Amino acid sequence: MIRSHVLICGGTGCSASGSVNIRTSLENEIANAGLTQEIKVVQTGCFGLCELGPIMIVYPEGTFYSRVTVEDVPEIVSEHLLKGRVVRRLVYNETLQEGTDEVKSLSETSFYKKQKRIALRNCGVIDPENIEEYIGVDGYQALGKVLTEMTPDQVIQTVLDSGLRGRGGGGFPTGLKWKFASGNRGNVQKYVCCNADEGDPGAFMDRSILEGDPHTVLEAMAIAGYAIGANEGYIYVRAEYPIAIHRLEVAIKQAHEYGLLGDNIFGTGFNFDIKLRLGAGAFVCGEETALMTSIEGNRGEPRPRPPFPAVKGLFGKPTILNNVETYANITQIILNGPQWFASMGTEKSKGTKVFALGGKIKHTGLVEVPMGTTLREVVEEIGGGIPNGKKFKAAQTGGPSGGCIPASLIDTPIDYDNLVAIGSMMGSGGLIVMDEDTCMVDIARFFLDFTVDESCGKCTPCRIGTKRLLEILDKIIAGKGELSDLDEMEELAKYIKSASLCGLGQTAPNPVLSTLNRFRDEYIAHVVDKKCPAGVCKSLLHYEIIADKCKGCTLCARKCPVAAISGSVKEAHTIDVSKCIKCGVCISNCKFGAIVKK
Repeated sequence: MIRSHVLICGGTGCSASGSVNIRTSLENEIANAGLTQEIKVVQTGCFGLCELGPIMIVYPEGTFYSRVTVEDVPEIVSEHLLKGRVVRRLVYNETLQEGTDEVKSLSETSFYKKQKRIALRNCGVIDPENIEEYIGVDGYQALGKVLTEMTPDQVIQTVLDSGLRGRGGGGFPTGLKWKFASGNRGNVQKYVCCNADEGDPGAFMDRSILEGDPHTVLEAMAIAGYAIGANEGYIYVRAEYPIAIHRLEVAIKQAHEYGLLGDNIFGTGFNFDIKLRLGAGAFVCGEETALMTSIEGNRGEPRPRPPFPAVKGLFGKPTILNNVETYANITQIILNGPQWFASMGTEKSKGTKVFALGGKIKHTGLVEVPMGTTLREVVEEIGGGIPNGKKFKAAQTGGPSGGCIPASLIDTPIDYDNLVAIGSMMGSGGLIVMDEDTCMVDIARFFLDFTVDESCGKCTPCRIGTKRLLEILDKIIAGKGELSDLDEMEELAKYIKSASLCGLGQTAPNPVLSTLNRFRDEYIAHVVDKKCPAGVCKSLLHYEIIADKCKGCTLCARKCPVAAISGSVKEAHTIDVSKCIKCGVCISNCKFGAIVKK
C-alpha cells in the first residue's frame, strides 16, 4: 500500500539543475531501504517556483523541499521517508511552521496565495507521461461532454460566453475566431493549429504547460475540431523544447491507444488526429500566417491579410490557430461553465493569465493570476520584490513586442486594455522586472537587436527600418548621439508600425517608443551629458581610483587583465583610460571601495 508520494519537478529548469539524476538516486535509495511498496516517486511538470529548483514535494505531508541535490537524497530517505522526520535545512522556509516539523499548505505562501491556477492546474500535480493520471483529474471528460451532449454551435457559444481571449498576443476573442471558421462543416477540409513556438526572450509559459500537462492541449484541440468541423490538427512546437516534444509524442500515442484520438472517438463518429511539426526557432513563425507557411514546408514568411486563416489558412483551407495557454483553458470552461470563467478577471479581460516572471526579482518562475491583478501585487507580493535592497524601476511586458512600465504605474491592473493604454501589451506573457541598475536605452537596444535578427526580411519597413533604428541606438549608446536622433527615432518607429506586413514589424518599435516616452531623461543624459545614469553603457563609463581611499595594496593592478593600472606599493594607484577595457575586475577585487565607476 502506497503511504507517500514524492513529486519531483521534471520541467526544463529543474531538469537542467539535475532533477533527473535526483529521481534516479531517490528510486535507488527507496529500493535499498525496502520502501518500494510504500513510496511512489512521481515525475511532474513545473511547480512554478523555478528559482528554488530542483524541487521535491512529499505528500500527504506537503513538505516542500527546495534546491535539492543528489547528495541530499540519502538523508531525505533515511530521515523523512523512513523515520518521518522532516529535513529542515532543505524545506522552503516560508512553508515550515516555526519550531515544529509541520508545514503550511503551499497555497498559504506569498508566492501562491494570490494565484488562481487554471491553465497551470495540473502542472506539478500529475505525471505528464501517464494518461491515467490526467484522466484521474477529469481529463477527457470535457471532450466526452461536447461529443455526447452538445452541438458544435453550442460549444462555440460557450467559448464566446466565457469571454476567453487569445493568450498569444493580440487578445482576439477565441469563440469569435472559432465561429468565423465554422461554416460548411463536413463539406470543406479544415484544420486546427496550436502555436507552441513561443519565441519571446524570457517566456516559458507554453513550454511549461506542454511539459506538465500535454493532454489538456490535445483534448482542447479535439474540442475545437468538433466545433468547427475539422478532423486534423497540427501542433507547431519549437525544436529547442525537447522535453515538451517528447511528452507530446507520448501523450499523442497514449491518446490513440485509449481511443481519444483517431477514428470514432467515444463511439460518436467524430474523427480527429494531431500531428507535430517542429520549428527551427524563427521568431516570425509565431505569427499565424508565417507559422502555417512553415507547416506547409516553405520558408516561414507572413502572408498579407485578408484573406484571414479562418477563410484561407493552412494548405489554403479554413483554419483556426490558438496558442497553448488558450487551449489550456478550454476544458475547464466546458466542465465548469462559461459564467464560472467570466466571473474572474475584469469586464473586458476574463479569466486568468500566466506570466513568466524573470529579471531582477526574488522569485523567478511561473505565476497565474486573475486578470486585473496589479503589477505591484505580482512584483512585490508574489515575486517577493527586488533583491539586494534595490528599487523597482520598470517592468517589460509582451517581450520584444511590448513596452516598459515605469515605477509610477506599478499599481496598474494587468489586463489587455490597461496595458495598451499605457504603451505596452500583454503579449504571450513574459514579464521582465528591472531595478535601478538597468539602463532603459540599453533595454530598448536589446529587444530591437533581437527583432532585427528575427525579421524574415519580406517587407522593407521591418527589414530596413528596424536596422536603421538599431544603428541610431548604437550611436547614442556609443556617446555620439544628437538630440535630433530622438525625433528621428520616433518618426521612423511610427512608420515601421504603420507599414510593416505582420505583427513582428508592427510591434518591433514598441520598446523604443515606450522607453522614449517614459524614460526620455535617460536618452537625454546619453546624448547631452554623454553619461549612462545606470552605469551600464561601457562607452560612456570610466573607472577612477579615489586617491585618499587607495591603500596601494596593488591587488587591482595585479588583477587587471590589460595592465591599465599602475602605482607603487602603499601609494595611490591610477588607471590609464586609454588601456582600460571597463571589465570591472578592479572594482570587484578592491577591498577598500577605492575604485568607482562614473
